[in-house]
Formats: sequence, C-alpha cells, structure tokens
Amino acid sequence: MLSSTLSPEVNVSSASPTLLLMTYSATFKDHLAHPRNVGELSSADASAEETNPMCGDRLRISLALRNERIEEVKFLAYGCPPTIVCGSVLTELLHGQDVSKALRLTKADLLAAVGGLPSRKHHAATLAIETLHAALNQPTSA
Repeated sequence: MLSSTLSPEVNVSSASPTLLLMTYSATFKDHLAHPRNVGELSSADASAEETNPMCGDRLRISLALRNERIEEVKFLAYGCPPTIVCGSVLTELLHGQDVSKALRLTKADLLAAVGGLPSRKHHAATLAIETLHAALNQPTSA
C-alpha cells in the first residue's frame, strides 16, 4: 500500500537539511508541508500506479472524469519529497482540466509549476507525468 507519509531524503548530500531546503522553491516547501489531494478515489474512472525502477519511488493517481473533464483527482506517493510534491502539484494542475489538455502536460510544465527542482530530482516530475498518461490512456469500459 502506498503511503502519504513523508520520509526524509537519505544520502543526497553532505549539506545540512536546512541548506538542502533552501534550494527548493516556496511552492515546493508549501506542498511538502501540506500536500494537496492525498488519497484514493473509490469510484475512480481512471487510475494508474507507476514505479521508478531506478530509485523505487511510486506514485498512484486516481481521477474522476465527467464529459472529458477531470472533476476530481487524488494521489498517493511513496518516495523522496520531490515525488510527493510533484504528485500534489500535479493534482492541482489537473483539477477541472479537459482530458486532452491534461495529456499535453509535460515534465517541463510540472517542473515550472513546482518552482524548479535540482536536475538530480527531475525523475519525480517524469514519474508524475508518466503516471498521469498511464491513467488517462488506459482502455475504458463502455
């Protein structure tokens, strides 16, 4: 089961935790302290869970759709803080969007919305976008 529990990064730098947090944006810090839309939709119309095979981070997204529009979205994450933040920010970008527009979101769009990430943490945005695409590109039952 995926958890919304935050865990500290391990072995990312010899710098102090305070110095590490100074490299992240105010948006990042806010979403890390107060992740949005955490959980799972029991009646999701689309959902997916993806794993980054290199680091083991996991992200699950569930979406409620109506008339090709995302009405509600939730996420669960297990991984580094950037993975949790990217999941949280992605849910805010998706809420109320047309599915076609959501599918055009890119890693660069998410990185900009997060306020940037160090290049070694871009995998978090990649995982979020890949999970979104997996959820929205799954076959639907009619």
